[in-house]
Amino acid sequence: MNPNQTQDLKILPAIVHAVGAIAAFHLAYHWQAMALMIVFYLLALASLLRLRTGRQAFYFGLFVGFGVYAPPLEFFWTIFGEAAIALWLVLAFWHGLFLVMARQCRVRFGWNAAVLLLPFLWTGIEYFRSEVYHLKFTWLSAGFAFADSTLYSPFRWLGVYGVGFLMMTLVSGMMLAQCRRMLLGCAFVSAIAGILIFAPASDSAKADNERTVRVAGVQIEFPDEAELIGALDRLIEEEPLAELIVLSEYTFAGGVPDEIKEWCRTNERHLIGGGMDQMENGDAYNTAFVVGTNGEIVFKQAKSVPIQFFQDGKAARERRVWESPWGRLGIGICYDLSYRNVMDDFVEQGAEALIVPTMDVQDWGQEQHELHARVAPMRSMEYGIPIMRLASSGISQLTTPGGEVTATAPFPGQHRVIAGDLQLNGGGVLPVDRIIAPFACVLTIGLLLFLMFEPVIRKVRALIPVRTERRSTALADSCPPVCAT
Repeated sequence: MNPNQTQDLKILPAIVHAVGAIAAFHLAYHWQAMALMIVFYLLALASLLRLRTGRQAFYFGLFVGFGVYAPPLEFFWTIFGEAAIALWLVLAFWHGLFLVMARQCRVRFGWNAAVLLLPFLWTGIEYFRSEVYHLKFTWLSAGFAFADSTLYSPFRWLGVYGVGFLMMTLVSGMMLAQCRRMLLGCAFVSAIAGILIFAPASDSAKADNERTVRVAGVQIEFPDEAELIGALDRLIEEEPLAELIVLSEYTFAGGVPDEIKEWCRTNERHLIGGGMDQMENGDAYNTAFVVGTNGEIVFKQAKSVPIQFFQDGKAARERRVWESPWGRLGIGICYDLSYRNVMDDFVEQGAEALIVPTMDVQDWGQEQHELHARVAPMRSMEYGIPIMRLASSGISQLTTPGGEVTATAPFPGQHRVIAGDLQLNGGGVLPVDRIIAPFACVLTIGLLLFLMFEPVIRKVRALIPVRTERRSTALADSCPPVCAT
């Protein structure tokens, strides 16, 4: 860049930036070794704030967002048909809003302030669209590009939104430095270096309190009772030391069948499986049931985030950890794992591990399963606790507190078994984006309101002196002249 970088961006260079942003994003998501390409995606996107008009900024943002979201979310078409186009555009909208706000900050506050605000705008919008509003959807966030990469380990304490904030902060420093605002650019680079140097150690402290439980699960989708009993019998033949058995979400059509309770009693195993819990008032909750070795239901947890547009039950009224024989276990259901607002609650209650029965329908395809499989390693790294995620047709995972996947079962993998030791070490910690992301969200909403209404307020204020002046003139004209005496 050169000193002219703060000037308006013409259409042809803007197209190059937009296409480059899309390409960099897909490189970062599809090849683990290229995860850092997410920085170039953010840089190319942020550079579009120099577009001449807000309309141009919005449409280019919409174009980039559509190019980012539509290809990996192609399975939306399989699920929703033509309505998938509207959902892709809803997701793309947030890129358009980001560029409109960034451009307006440049016009209203100047280049320096606009670039300094970029990390807050990006994180605020990403957090809002991921965790806050009704159509929330966390997948394909910038931070998830590092879910399969060891590059994330030094930053695990930041959290997925904190990593996005850090990457956009790096972009801001690059933009300021490239425009020869070296002092601000060097300050940003120094801040990033400070984060690297003084990052908290990511050890799995509490090792002296470490306990393990042998867990096992079998991938099986919409089974009848005979098929399920046969699969469970084969599972314990293959994994005779397994103490806790995990099945997928919607394993049971309703509550836990008596045959499954009897199986747990006979084989002296704890079992976690998903079904529907019908209430007397007609409400139904997508629920994970825990069956004890006595064949009784000893605990249950409803799903906190039912999937939009699906008949997925009502949202859980509360979340509690299960005081299991081995330690405190948080039980989320499928989509719940994608949301920090849900998982944080379990961690704050002292969960030492997360168990996640999941329904990923086989017909949704490989891409959907691979995208969903990014979530568990990221959550383990963020909180420092292990996760057992059992999916109906893959990709099931068992992770360590450090986010390493120690066991997996593939897609589609019907009747495939996953087993391993779940390491309990006393509980996890919340990453710092628990503070950063909500703050950025509030700041962004406040800034949006200011940018929307400040011009109107300014115009109204400009009219007031004019009206006062007119009134004064009218009064003067109506009064007779005073004669000197």
